[in-house]
Amino acid sequence: MAANILLVEDEPAIQELIAANLGRAGHHVVRASDAETALRIVRDALPDLILLDWMLPGMSGIELAKRFRAEERTRDIPLIMLTARGEEQDKVQGLETGADDYITKPFSPRELVARIKAVLRRRAPQATEDPVEVGGLRLDPATHRISAGEQSLSLGPTEFRLLHFLMTHPERVHSRAQLLDQVWGDHVFVEERTVDVHIRRLRCALEPTGHDRLIQTVRGSGYRLSAQTEVAQAMR
Repeated sequence: MAANILLVEDEPAIQELIAANLGRAGHHVVRASDAETALRIVRDALPDLILLDWMLPGMSGIELAKRFRAEERTRDIPLIMLTARGEEQDKVQGLETGADDYITKPFSPRELVARIKAVLRRRAPQATEDPVEVGGLRLDPATHRISAGEQSLSLGPTEFRLLHFLMTHPERVHSRAQLLDQVWGDHVFVEERTVDVHIRRLRCALEPTGHDRLIQTVRGSGYRLSAQTEVAQAMR
């Protein structure tokens, strides 16, 4: 699945090489040559992942990573440090700052794409094409198909993204605001009650197979996808 990747790199040749290879891998790349530009881009819309060079003009990549990790809105964005600094203490500093991975220059484009895929699978599974299954309900992002046993289910694009996010983050309670940010994007201005409308549509679509019970309302908090109710009923 294509991911929106923010590339923060001040060397034009390296920036072009990385952007070209990530584009061929199916990702959408937004570029920034310094920290201020990167902060402005992130204020407008959150990326799925950030590739961050250590050595930047003005604010360093380490300081920028600290900024991202200190703010609630950006602290969970997957982040990979890119740097020519290969000493162990540099790697430790980068990882302790909050980077999810640390890649030393020079690196191969194939390695970079593989590392991005691994980090997304671990930190942002909704941005991958890996099939996911919960409580007998199976969703395949690559084919855009949803099935329960032999029965296929049909969902609209928003309900599909909503279900994909919930299935890749099972048992967690998500507020309406969090779901808006993750499914609609934090740059889209819609009312929080919009989430309720799409939750109802999602439940209706899942009702024929009984999987509407996976979507639970947590009063005063939001929504959760859980198979525990299904398991409990099956054990009775």
